[in-house]
Amino acid sequence: MPTATPLAPLAGAKEVLSSVDRLSTNQLDELPFGMIQLDPTGRILKFNRTEGRLARIRPERQVGLNFFNDVAPCTKVKEFHGRFVEGVARKQLYETFGFTFKFDHGWRDVAVSLMYSAATDSVWVLISQQEPAHSPT
Repeated sequence: MPTATPLAPLAGAKEVLSSVDRLSTNQLDELPFGMIQLDPTGRILKFNRTEGRLARIRPERQVGLNFFNDVAPCTKVKEFHGRFVEGVARKQLYETFGFTFKFDHGWRDVAVSLMYSAATDSVWVLISQQEPAHSPT
């Protein structure tokens, strides 16, 4: 089941997201975390090499596909897709939360930061390998 645990943003995430529209494809590929750019409908505009490696998919084959329907259908839940839709409607979004991606090769716990960019009318998805904090039992 997807997690929706609030997390602290990845160190430096806000700085990267504030300037991500100006990064070249090579600069995006050199980032140490996954970075995906989505148009307001969820269509993938950019998909960096790091996320491709971590998700075990070819980044160039993802561009043009719908992230929520074609690439990561496990994200089409209120905790992820709902935040995306609401942020696009408001044209304002900056949230970080825990999420579990479900792949054929296993599950991947990540921290996700979503940021709406008014400059490009798009949403950037930053995905880091930070595991959600668990409360003591």
